[in-house]
Amino acid sequence: MNRNSIKRFANDARRELLQKIENKAKQIEITDAAIIEETAYKWFIRIIALRFMEMNGLLPEKVFDNINNSSKHTLKKTIFRNCDELHPYFPSLFSKDETYLKSLFPEELLNEQSFITKLTDPLIIPDELMSRVEIIGWLYQYFFAEEKEHVIKAKKKYTTAEIPYATQVFTPDWIVRYMVQNTLGRYWIESHPEHRDLIANWEFYIENQDDEVRFEQNLEPYIDQKIRIEEIKCFDPAMGSGHILVYMFDVLYEIYCRCGYNKQEIPRLIIEYNLYGVDIDDRVYDVAVFLLTMKAMQYDKNFLTTAVQDGLKMNLVSMQETNHVTHEDITCFVGEKNERAFLEIENFINQYINAKTFGSLLQIDSVDFDFLKQNYEGLRQSKTKLAKLMPALLKQAQIFQNKYDVLVTNPPYIGNRYLNSDLSNYIETFYPLGKKDLFAAFMLAGFKKVKKYGLLGFMTPYVWMFISSFEGLRSHIMYKKDISTLIQLEYSGFDGATVPVCTFTLRNYKAGIPGQYINLAEFKGVNNQPLKTLKAVKNPKVDYRYSVNADIFKKIQGHPLSFWAGKQAIHVIENAEKLETIAKARVGLQTSDNQRFLRLWHEVDFQKIGFGMKDRSEARESKLKWFPYNKGGEYRKWYGNQFYVVNWEDDGREIREFNTYLNASRDSKIGIANTEFYFKESVTWSFVSSSYFGVRYSEKGFLFDTGGSSAFVDGELIYYVTAFLCSKLAYEFLRIQNPTLNFQPGNIANLPFVIPEDQAVVGEIIRLAKENIAISKNEWDSYETSWDFRVHPLLKFKGEEKTIERAFENWKRHSQKMFSTLKLNEEKINKLFIDIYDLGNEYTAEVKDENVTVRQANVEREMKAFISYAVGCMFGRYSLDEVGLVYVGGGGKFDETRYKTYMVADDNIVPILSKGNFGNGIFTRFVEFIKITFGEETLTENLEFIASAIGVKKGENPKDSLRRYFLQDFFKDHLKVYKKRPIYWLFTSGKHRVFNCLVYVHRYDADTLARIRDDYLHDQLGLLEREKSSLHKMMDSGSVKAEKELKVLKMKIEELEKYNQQLHELAEQQIEIDLDDGIVVNYGKFGGLVAQIK
Repeated sequence: MNRNSIKRFANDARRELLQKIENKAKQIEITDAAIIEETAYKWFIRIIALRFMEMNGLLPEKVFDNINNSSKHTLKKTIFRNCDELHPYFPSLFSKDETYLKSLFPEELLNEQSFITKLTDPLIIPDELMSRVEIIGWLYQYFFAEEKEHVIKAKKKYTTAEIPYATQVFTPDWIVRYMVQNTLGRYWIESHPEHRDLIANWEFYIENQDDEVRFEQNLEPYIDQKIRIEEIKCFDPAMGSGHILVYMFDVLYEIYCRCGYNKQEIPRLIIEYNLYGVDIDDRVYDVAVFLLTMKAMQYDKNFLTTAVQDGLKMNLVSMQETNHVTHEDITCFVGEKNERAFLEIENFINQYINAKTFGSLLQIDSVDFDFLKQNYEGLRQSKTKLAKLMPALLKQAQIFQNKYDVLVTNPPYIGNRYLNSDLSNYIETFYPLGKKDLFAAFMLAGFKKVKKYGLLGFMTPYVWMFISSFEGLRSHIMYKKDISTLIQLEYSGFDGATVPVCTFTLRNYKAGIPGQYINLAEFKGVNNQPLKTLKAVKNPKVDYRYSVNADIFKKIQGHPLSFWAGKQAIHVIENAEKLETIAKARVGLQTSDNQRFLRLWHEVDFQKIGFGMKDRSEARESKLKWFPYNKGGEYRKWYGNQFYVVNWEDDGREIREFNTYLNASRDSKIGIANTEFYFKESVTWSFVSSSYFGVRYSEKGFLFDTGGSSAFVDGELIYYVTAFLCSKLAYEFLRIQNPTLNFQPGNIANLPFVIPEDQAVVGEIIRLAKENIAISKNEWDSYETSWDFRVHPLLKFKGEEKTIERAFENWKRHSQKMFSTLKLNEEKINKLFIDIYDLGNEYTAEVKDENVTVRQANVEREMKAFISYAVGCMFGRYSLDEVGLVYVGGGGKFDETRYKTYMVADDNIVPILSKGNFGNGIFTRFVEFIKITFGEETLTENLEFIASAIGVKKGENPKDSLRRYFLQDFFKDHLKVYKKRPIYWLFTSGKHRVFNCLVYVHRYDADTLARIRDDYLHDQLGLLEREKSSLHKMMDSGSVKAEKELKVLKMKIEELEKYNQQLHELAEQQIEIDLDDGIVVNYGKFGGLVAQIK
């Protein structure tokens, strides 16, 4: 199924309907937006329903098949007639009450390019797909996709009306099949093992293959072998469009057939006796009723007719609430003298206040149905509001009073921060273990609604399996239920949800039977999930399927469901000493305003950064403002991620004052913590990771952030601890104890930690750690984002080479050697720790290439970095006569004598133009740089190599390519490398890029704008004026080409003149910048003169 195509179709249909119905509404003076919205939806769902029935031969006539051959009038009459004829069967979906519906039907919907025409196009929605029941659910969901996105992006507490938009998700078909087969299917097979042959049809049915478990004896107390199929009640408490119920129908039909029932009777039996569903959304309820009826008609095409004739009882409801029922309404309904009836009905009515908010979470007291029905029957002729509402209330009360054998659902997901107060308070009162998310409350409600020995199936976010907020829920399940099967999907394995999910089935009792777990975490892609699940179902020996008794989870602190953990690993976690005995893991500084107090190190005056401070006293005495700051970052091991500096001037005076101000209005005091560890040598890591555990050694001189929490160890053991935390075992222990990839100090402190008695082993681990740190630092310092960058690798590894290609090969060999050595060292460390912990039977020492975090040489990246280095030399940030940073601000005099080999731009301006109008333009300077560094005789070859690496377009020569790169792409790449905090600022005239130049922020002064205007822009303007005169002369000679060129040239001159005026206005202001304010503030002072930061 091409869901993108379906989604696009539904979105386009919605927009078309809204626009055309709005136009029609204006003609008849209807302006109510709600009516237009409702009309658009109703015509969409009706037309979809009609098309589905047509495709399945369920209509007495063709409606859309001859759409191109029918007149609009005829087609419109046919649509209306079929809607009217379906009203008795689907009174809500095809209602006749809304008189405006037909009036607002726009004839334009019958045009060739309308959504109705597209609906019949098999290239958009294939006929085979349009004939499947689930297509209605997909189209329904996608019709409201934009509204759903709008509601979710608002990031506020959801109103009752918004809850359906925010939560309705169409469950993937394979997950529905898995859940139903392993609940309803299992429930029947365990009661009736003589029907095991049915399993052959259930491809996702997971057999328990544990040879050590005696299933029949364990299950015997919980199995009712006498139960009949029509006695089994199946429930979906958040049914949506009924997808789960529809597949339950299929499985039930198979069982009925296997039991020998008359096939003509089965559909009615299933609907009246087996299937129950609830939702809070009236519209989706209509869809569910329709789909379940359509499913019945697949088995019996006369079902619709006979159902109406015989009076079908369908056990689906859309929750109705009684918020607007008043005391007077009840009195009017029952009369004033019948006091008992009044009290009974009042109590009954009050239970349904906010029912559309609480949905299936609603707790209903025991109901005297006989009394209520008796009173209702006597008063049903009443015209009162309550008389009309009572049948629906009685029906939903009955459904809520039932106990179910099987419950399967994909419940709504809403975190507690987005729950409105009514819903939040209700959950807190009745489902306290589920208060962190609506789905958890639904799980708990499900346990109550299912019989003592029933089965349940869910699809939910998988956070409940691991994080501390759901520990109570996990304990409840561990001690009172059995997880029979569970599938953990890959992080983005379900594209319908914005969170990672799992799907699982449970027994509502504790039989002590091991659960079957399938871990799809390593298999990326939505389409991969069912394929890998099927493989695990067929072959229990695959390495991502596990048979686990839940009692083992009790041995892990917090009881996470780390089902992949080996028994020995859990034994180690349970019994070994903890890392906290040797290392102090601490959370760091929370500035409460990072924009104010943090900078990337390249933003500020380098002379104001205090490197290598041993403690707070030394930092304070230095009188410096900025100090290195560990703030986590992307996955990287051993060394690096040193990007930030923090304002800790005068022992953090400004941060302390700001923190005091904030804490005055807070209940808890947060912000400045563990200051005694500031500037100490440490092991640091990223608090949040999207992949693995990135741990790095940090020399003295750093403060640290909550996102870059740190551990502190005395002496040489810091290298042993670094090696352990960088090892595979540390990551695996963390995954077992906290699989959420949020690595808090408490998680690190709780790691099992062993120092072997053999000091030779300890010494070897320390040696390897030191070597790995050195390799990683060497690689980190090879790029100019490091403050210890010395010289570009192409020059460092140039040797006697004259070509950049050979210099690159030298650097490539070196980087590959560093990579291989680091990988080998990591595997040695893994092997040593695996032996120390005696985990050789559960883990291997192997390290995947993707987990080695030093970069191997990449020709495109290296050539772009070399160009950036050359630009740095043009401005004097670097020099070919010295290594490292040369000029990085500080207000000191710029010393041109430090640049003898390659001359810098003495005015701090480097033009970028499409043509070589200036002898000191960036391309000319770059060519000179290549000549000086690699020689003139290989210049052409070197330019070709660089151009080829960064990309040559068709018809370009290498020089054209490089000019285009400087003009169009250099600044984009510069923004990426410098994290949208550029140090080379791009002044540009606008859309046509008639004039562009770079300025180095650390050499900017108040006269820079005037120099740009007087020395460069005016020359460019004069050049264009002369070109204009030349074109006028050519036009006088009758040149058509000259006329076209002149038109373009005039736009360029106009752009340049406008830019000249803007430049003049700002140049006169003599704008000063303060590097301490950061790039964002300073860059923003130049408004329309500089390129946007994107």
